[in-house]
Amino acid sequence: MLQNLHVKNLALIDEIEVEFKDGLNILTGETGAGKSIILGSVGLALGGRYTKDILRQGAEYGFVELTFQVENERQIRQLKELDIYPEEGCVTLSRRLMEKRSVSRINGETVQIAVLKEAASILIDIHGQHEHQSLLYKKNHLGIVDAFARDMIGDVKQKVFLAHKDYKAWEKELKENVTDESQRAKEVSFLEFEVEEIRDADLKPGEDEDLEELYRRMVNSKRITECVSEAYRYTSEGNESASENLSRGIRALSEIIEYDEKASGLYDQLVEVDSLLNDFNRELSDYADECDFSDEDFHDTESRLNEINHLKTKYGNTIEEILLYCAGQEKRLTVLNDYDQYIEGLRRKASEAEEELKKQAKKLSTLRRKQAKILEKAIEDGLKDLNFENVQFGIRFENARDYTAEGIDDVEFMISLNPGQPLKSLASVASGGELSRIMLAIKTVMAKRDDIETLIFDEIDVGISGRTAQKVSEKMALIGRNHQVICITHLAQIAAMADHHFLIEKATIKGETRTDIRVLDEEQSIQELARILGGAKITDTVIRSAVEMREIAKANIGE
Repeated sequence: MLQNLHVKNLALIDEIEVEFKDGLNILTGETGAGKSIILGSVGLALGGRYTKDILRQGAEYGFVELTFQVENERQIRQLKELDIYPEEGCVTLSRRLMEKRSVSRINGETVQIAVLKEAASILIDIHGQHEHQSLLYKKNHLGIVDAFARDMIGDVKQKVFLAHKDYKAWEKELKENVTDESQRAKEVSFLEFEVEEIRDADLKPGEDEDLEELYRRMVNSKRITECVSEAYRYTSEGNESASENLSRGIRALSEIIEYDEKASGLYDQLVEVDSLLNDFNRELSDYADECDFSDEDFHDTESRLNEINHLKTKYGNTIEEILLYCAGQEKRLTVLNDYDQYIEGLRRKASEAEEELKKQAKKLSTLRRKQAKILEKAIEDGLKDLNFENVQFGIRFENARDYTAEGIDDVEFMISLNPGQPLKSLASVASGGELSRIMLAIKTVMAKRDDIETLIFDEIDVGISGRTAQKVSEKMALIGRNHQVICITHLAQIAAMADHHFLIEKATIKGETRTDIRVLDEEQSIQELARILGGAKITDTVIRSAVEMREIAKANIGE
């Protein structure tokens, strides 16, 4: 359930905070007061697109925050799969909107916009002003059927997805490997050349690094030799070398060690230093020998490095990559040398994968059709509740041209609005107002199976009036018994059904226009109903009508 909405610096909104409740939350207000801006801000918090124009004039950023109370176990499980954990039973989604970028957070932790959208799809369902237009596109109908049948078809649908992926992979490999004999001969010749060139090089992993280090020493051997010789002179050779001076020190201390323990300890330390220096001098001498390179050694090292670097330019950045490339080419050679058997194997695998796809797609289609019958009847009953008195609703199944990751079904919603008329596609029959009611009927049916607790309807009343509006209001109240519903409306019939009534107002203070929202008590709600009914002039008769409408709504809600 959506507990709290906090909006700052968006369009005409300076800063507002709304506490929503269970049941049917109705938002009304004058045209242009900012009703759609408030619900639009919800869409922004859930990852919707925006432009800098949405930011309030002079503001550096806009901010929207939604706090949901989450108690449904399936929702909690789905959120945990996204690594989202309710804190004290709540999940907070927020988005900071700036001119060129936005920052999305869940429970204070920054997340990618894709994660925000996925979390939102678990927590809330928004029916926008023009969403019913999506019913005009047949491609959307299958998604509605599958959403309704989710629990029944989920496992099989996953099998179809995997089978289709497997089939497409084998089909692609087969297509890529079918070549004529002359092409194969050219490829074999080229592969043999590459493999032979790499094999002849007899590369060893890590060889290039060792050679590069050796080459650096060779190039700088003269300078290295000079410095090593100089260091050796200072530490080992001559009367003034460190080694000779240490020997003199040892002889001097040796004459007093019998007189004092401390002198004995110092003598031992100096002997140890002398030993370390002797070890150092031996290593220095060995290093000097290692840096003595012949011209032939230098030439061989340089040639080997050039050979390896040449192979790197052709086959990989490292010896490991070159060897891996060679293994791949060898594998390809094996395939081409036994081509007929290889292609036959691919055809067999593709055929087996296609059969598995057909099998799973058939299972999926059977389950879909069973669930579609239930959905079909439920939507038709829902449409009759919405003042479609003689309606017939059907879901037509046909086989698609090709298998897809969704199976083989091509689904289309069909409807007949008048007696004696055959079922026809929605796009060719329904008007805008009718489509809006059809979508409401679908939402009502889906809500009974869906775990989403919060439903938002933005002007569901477009194109309806009179008894139809009354039927729509009753349907909204019915959904509100089991779900939290937040609805913007211009119709008094729907507003009268409110469990909680909010008024959206626009005011100009000190030359600055702002949109605000406040919750109405019973008396204020009746006054707002009277405004909707009576327009500019609210008479006693209009007030009485508003009171009566509210009393009738309460009676209907209590049924």
